Amino acid sequence: MNRLSVIIPAYNEMDGIGRVIDRVLAVRPGLCRVGVDDLELIVVDDGSCDATAQIVGQYPGVRLICHPTNCGYGAAIKTGFRQASGNLLAFLDADGTYPPECLPELCRAAMDLPADLVIGSRMSGRASRMPLVRRVGNGFFAGLLSVLTAARVADSASGMRVIRPEVLPALYPLPDGLNFTPVMSTRALHENLRVAEVPIPYEERLGRSKLSVIRDGRRFLSSILWTALAYNPVRVLGLAGGAGIGVAGLIGLGLVAARLSGITTLDAWGAFAVFAALVLAVAGVSIFSLGATFNYLVSLFHSPNGRPDNGGRPIRQGLFGRPLFNPSLDHHFGWLGLLAMAGGALLAAACMALGVNGWPVTRLWLYLLGSAMFFLVGLQLLISWIIMRVLDELNQRERRCEQDLGRA
Repeated sequence: MNRLSVIIPAYNEMDGIGRVIDRVLAVRPGLCRVGVDDLELIVVDDGSCDATAQIVGQYPGVRLICHPTNCGYGAAIKTGFRQASGNLLAFLDADGTYPPECLPELCRAAMDLPADLVIGSRMSGRASRMPLVRRVGNGFFAGLLSVLTAARVADSASGMRVIRPEVLPALYPLPDGLNFTPVMSTRALHENLRVAEVPIPYEERLGRSKLSVIRDGRRFLSSILWTALAYNPVRVLGLAGGAGIGVAGLIGLGLVAARLSGITTLDAWGAFAVFAALVLAVAGVSIFSLGATFNYLVSLFHSPNGRPDNGGRPIRQGLFGRPLFNPSLDHHFGWLGLLAMAGGALLAAACMALGVNGWPVTRLWLYLLGSAMFFLVGLQLLISWIIMRVLDELNQRERRCEQDLGRA
């Protein structure tokens, strides 16, 4: 028997909560047609100051849970999850923006695909009245999440979803605020959960929106980045460091080309280009290696074998062994560092020899700066390689002990 528990978080939603409840209760026949036999509706009143709770109390078949004070959108949904009894969980907003009539489609996807998390996507082709600013913002966050996780989600912040309760331990902890949904999306993709999207229409909300584009947009961005850093730091820091290295390389090629064409003096912009190339190269390598090092630190706190769900399927599937680049560059940091240091030392020795033999400093200064950059970058790579090898040894120690003891 399949039972769907629908959670509606509500805060001062007296204008629309009654219509949303009526629409949810009216989907019972549609749920039965897709194999959902029972419907449980839970409304969590999150400390409302209006008549929201009184209106909900007029529906005898609806469970009402009241927070004494306003705890936040995510906190209300988590309260509903704790009280729900269905083998499928769903939530949607109380303002009429999300269509309860699409719940059967989301449940069918959860059961037939099957999927651990089904997102009602406002960005996948169905009619949507989402304001342009929010549509652009949601597109940006979805694109960012796709880059950070190497998986595609069109609507990372949708507030209408169906979830299997057994995967909640993999998704928790989740925040109490409006950033609940983007963090859930980020965790689900990093935990290798089966995520599906079903296109849904989207309407203008009833009443004034509680979402601040700037404040909550900044919170969404911060939440996605910090959550991704907690799972796979090298994807975030590696992309940032790689961008710095790439820009430094382009500037360096331009400077070398200018030098070979006979230019030996630089104007203000040229001097700034030299400064930028040196800083970006050293900082880029440092940030990239920091991300790779953090991946080893993160792996120390997470079991690589995962936590099995009720069906025995591992929820975590070796995420921390999946590098940003394939093959993983961090295993080559040692010889790359030695090579860069040797190249920098040889270039410096050649400059010194040429200087002793009469070459003016105006012909040598750029190469001397380049030699210093190569040496410092190589030293950073070598230090990072040593740190990562120690962390890798610590990470493998328990497994090797089990093997030696014959328990593996």
